[in-house]
Order: sequence, then structure tokens, then C-alpha cells
Amino acid sequence: MNKSELIEALYRKESLTEQAASDIVNLVFDGFKEALKAGDRIEIRGFGSFSVREYGAYTGRNPRTGKKVAVQAKRAPFFKVGKGMKKRVNGE
Repeated sequence: MNKSELIEALYRKESLTEQAASDIVNLVFDGFKEALKAGDRIEIRGFGSFSVREYGAYTGRNPRTGKKVAVQAKRAPFFKVGKGMKKRVNGE
């Protein structure tokens, strides 16, 4: 399911206008983005949790040329699936 399919499912199920459903989905996603940007953790019980992982700088290698390149430290979003979701996906 992609974002537009999520919006469509929401407005059909809840009898909302497409604009209202879009606003709700965007509000949730924007909230997630802002929380992760601030370094906060998001936990949705039975689904999973989102957090930001810090990765240190390292020396990598360009696969095309084989040259060594310096890779800067970075932060990346990380998702850990919840136990309830694992069970549902595996049909338990």
C-alpha cells in the first residue's frame, strides 16, 4: 500500500472527503518526520517503533572505481517491527 492508497482507504472507510483524508495522513506523517528529526522515538503498540540510528564516519570504497572514499557520519531512520505485527504476518 502506498500513500495515495492509504488516503483512498481512509476516505472510503470513514466517509470523509478525499482532501480531509489527505490532510489527516499528511498530518500523521509530518508528525512522524518532526519527531524523528528531533531524535524522539515513536512507538505504536502492536505495530512497531521508529527511531533514529546514528552511524559514525568510515572509509568506504567506490564499487565502480575501487577508490577509497570518506563517508561522513549520518543519522538514518530505523523501524523495528512489533511482536504483534510479526504474529499477524506469520498467521499466528
